[in-house]
Amino acid sequence: MRILQPPNWPQPKGYSNGIAARGTMVFVAGMVGWNENEKFETNDFSEQARQALKNIVTVLNEAGAKSEHITRMTWYLVDLDDYNASLQHLGKIYQEEIGKVFPAMTGIHVAGLVEKEAKLEIEVTAIIPDQQ
Repeated sequence: MRILQPPNWPQPKGYSNGIAARGTMVFVAGMVGWNENEKFETNDFSEQARQALKNIVTVLNEAGAKSEHITRMTWYLVDLDDYNASLQHLGKIYQEEIGKVFPAMTGIHVAGLVEKEAKLEIEVTAIIPDQQ
């Protein structure tokens, strides 16, 4: 995997501008902050994010992928104020659940999600590197 950072651009904080990779592609559907029984245990934005990230790692593991194989992540956010108020705590949660992995990342403000209790939904693409 190669991080794409144009030489005259400022270093992004918490994500990459682009990534080039070769290998087996893994597509993870949008994950919300519910548990394996499709039950929300919290209404807190950060804790729903933690559960969504845990769900992503669980699905990646099914493919033999790890969090360091994540190349793209899209966050769908219902409440930008909730998101912005949670940024510092969210960064800690992200590092705890995903690690020091900085994929190409997009955040999108949406009017709502299919799961009414969901505060966010996160979609991921990962690439398991080819064996050399």
